[in-house]
Amino acid sequence: MNIQSSRWARSVAVLLVATMVASCGFLPRSGPNKREIYEGSVQRSGDAFVVTVNDRVTRATAVQPTLGFTEEFKNAGLVGSDTIRPGDTLGLTIWENVDDGLLASEGTKQTVLDEVQVDGAGFIFVPYAGRIRAAGNTPDAIRRIITNKLSPTTPDPQVEVRRLAGDGSTVSLVGAVGAQGVYAIEQPTRTLSTMLATAGGIAIEPETAQITVIRGAMRSKIWFQDLYRHPEFDIALRGGDRILVEEDTRAFTALGATGGQARVPFPSPTISALEAIAQVGGLQAGAADPTGVFVLRNEPAEIANQVLGRDDLRGAQRLVYVLDLTQPNGMFMARDFAIRDDDTIFVTEAPFAQWSKVIGALTGTLGAVGSISTAGDTLNGN
Repeated sequence: MNIQSSRWARSVAVLLVATMVASCGFLPRSGPNKREIYEGSVQRSGDAFVVTVNDRVTRATAVQPTLGFTEEFKNAGLVGSDTIRPGDTLGLTIWENVDDGLLASEGTKQTVLDEVQVDGAGFIFVPYAGRIRAAGNTPDAIRRIITNKLSPTTPDPQVEVRRLAGDGSTVSLVGAVGAQGVYAIEQPTRTLSTMLATAGGIAIEPETAQITVIRGAMRSKIWFQDLYRHPEFDIALRGGDRILVEEDTRAFTALGATGGQARVPFPSPTISALEAIAQVGGLQAGAADPTGVFVLRNEPAEIANQVLGRDDLRGAQRLVYVLDLTQPNGMFMARDFAIRDDDTIFVTEAPFAQWSKVIGALTGTLGAVGSISTAGDTLNGN
């Protein structure tokens, strides 16, 4: 290969690289650039509304799910903690003041009757005392009834009545609690907070914990922290209540020139765009374009109409919110703009980052061409 051929080969290589760089089709990148996103707007050739975030937009989009118990839950009075109901389970212990009693086995004066369940009609059965109405009575009242029933047949009987966990005045706790199970409504556990404490408290981060109470066909949910911020949420419990403690399932997706690309759970009930970016490590210092921070969202028609100043939109609308962090109030806008469930945050790459890739591709390809040319010259003795 002569010198002229070598120079011709280098010229062709430069031309090919320049063509490739001009098209930018082969350069790696994390997603669309600003021009391509704007091209997808309704005003041009796409189907999304591209909106610059300002104070009015921030106010219109500051819609977060409000959790709280309904009036039916909040207005329920405390259950009489000592009142027995059908389905409750009782424990009985009977002492007799004789060596050979009616109920006690030989050599003992004590008889233990575990798990005596109150039937659907509200009665229990005690040997030698017969059927006794338990529903509507307190354990102490049942103790007196059994004592009076046994007194004619055994001298000076002593009776203890205990309420055990059963179906009548109990609640079930499931999910992220210290000890899942069925708990009786007693004097210390008649409200939601005290019942949760009895079950060992919650086993997840308080900031993301949600508590759902299911009562028959009714269901209501609150944030765990609101249980202590708002005393009215510490509702009275009812027999049969089901209490579910679970973690908030909302999340957003971060893509582009950020410190990390991932689907990120909400760390708290509310999160701003600035906090969301911080959750994934902020912007990439050597790649991100701070003028091109986009939030992609399917917005309900009601909010979309407010944001766009219209009243003719129907159904969910695709909106792209634009944050420019280089503006004098850009950081404030990002701090005030609320992120919602299923949002996508995309940060475009800076033009400089693409230019660096162009230079890298160009110099790398020319170096490879030069190496091949040198090797050819060596083989031809030039």
